[in-house]
Amino acid sequence: MAVIMRMSVCTSVAQTLITPDLDSFYNLPPDLLASRLSLASHFAHCDKPKGKVGTRGKKQIFEENRETLKFYLRIILGANAIYCLVTLVFFYSSASFWAWMALAFSLAVYGASYHSMSSMARAAFSEDGALMDGGMDLNMEQGMAEHLKDVILLTAIVQVLSCFSLYIWSFWLLAPGRALYLLWVNVLGPWFTADGGTPAPEHNEKRQRRQERRQMKRL
Repeated sequence: MAVIMRMSVCTSVAQTLITPDLDSFYNLPPDLLASRLSLASHFAHCDKPKGKVGTRGKKQIFEENRETLKFYLRIILGANAIYCLVTLVFFYSSASFWAWMALAFSLAVYGASYHSMSSMARAAFSEDGALMDGGMDLNMEQGMAEHLKDVILLTAIVQVLSCFSLYIWSFWLLAPGRALYLLWVNVLGPWFTADGGTPAPEHNEKRQRRQERRQMKRL
């Protein structure tokens, strides 16, 4: 926002220095005319950003990805700590086979999701240690990383609530249900509903022109 305001101010000042009154501007003394042109040139170019914008963008993505991975790693560790402490420590005597299976399932989901996010955010460095590629932006809206983050959050919530009842795991079916919905909306639905028998618009227009010509000839 600050950059946009600076660009607007610089452009306005440059226009004010040159174009308030062109007749009087060109009738100025040579030294004053040169001074104004120099100032106008300075303000006209001051809106250009300095520095390597691309490098700064890569570094920003790299830092944000690292913080995102740390955040979701804390969620994974926290949910597992609560589940293990309540279910497998305090109520160890009553822990059933399905409680251990739920823990194994959670670890598998966490591992697959977090590994996929780490692979997406993997950065590339040059031989001298300079950042060449910050990796895929994990905070991009409607990206694959958003779905992986939703899976981690859903699993963590269900895992913690399942300390009270293992039936809470039925809510985890929201994840495959959401996946099937996206698959239908983005892939299967358009493919099944595509009408291949509909004639092309150009063909309809040509046939309509022929009919109009026939009617004109009859008249």
